[in-house]
Amino acid sequence: MNETASEQLAIVVRNLCFRWPQGEPVLQSCSLEVPKGAFWMLLGTNGSGKSTLLRILAGLHPPQSGTIQTSQPLGFVFQNPDHQLVMPTVGADVAFGLVAENLTPKQTHHRVEEALSAVNLLALQRRPIYALSGGQKQRVAIAGAIARHCEVLLLDEPTALLDPDSQLDLVRQVQGLVKSRGLTALWVTHRLEELDYCDGAFLLQQGRVIAQGHPAAIQQRLCQEVEQESL
Repeated sequence: MNETASEQLAIVVRNLCFRWPQGEPVLQSCSLEVPKGAFWMLLGTNGSGKSTLLRILAGLHPPQSGTIQTSQPLGFVFQNPDHQLVMPTVGADVAFGLVAENLTPKQTHHRVEEALSAVNLLALQRRPIYALSGGQKQRVAIAGAIARHCEVLLLDEPTALLDPDSQLDLVRQVQGLVKSRGLTALWVTHRLEELDYCDGAFLLQQGRVIAQGHPAAIQQRLCQEVEQESL
């Protein structure tokens, strides 16, 4: 891959391998590329390595071999937002992620308001976290990444705990942020209907990417595999 091509990619994974101690391999020579400013999804059955790959990209697990390149800064959204929202109110939680940047109070306030506006939560800035719905909590987590001016969003099944209406609201919100702010997003899911909102998709099987490309093609392949399994 030449330097010009590399500059157009936000995530590059090459021959990534990972296994748990005394366990089976989780990722085996896994490779993928996500273009800058694009919304891609990662699908696969349980145990295919989706969440592990995302956590390695986020720096939560070290790879055992292979290489990773990601645009920085990078934000990670957990499946359960209660695992990452630590402050009592919406505004305080978004501001908490900015502590390391040593901003002035005015700069912090501006970043928080800008980020909450981007996810349509500015009116809830003083709302206690416990009073939010699941979808609102996920949007607060995304706002935290926007406030830090993250270039890449990694989302680990962010709709898994949401009701159907909130699921589609959240995926549309991320799609809009990618288009309006030039973000890059990699979203782990097992819901085929969410593929309607992304630019491309990867299909992971036993720790390897076995298919990638247009969402409709991945959706068709998955449906065919389900039909074959039912025969």
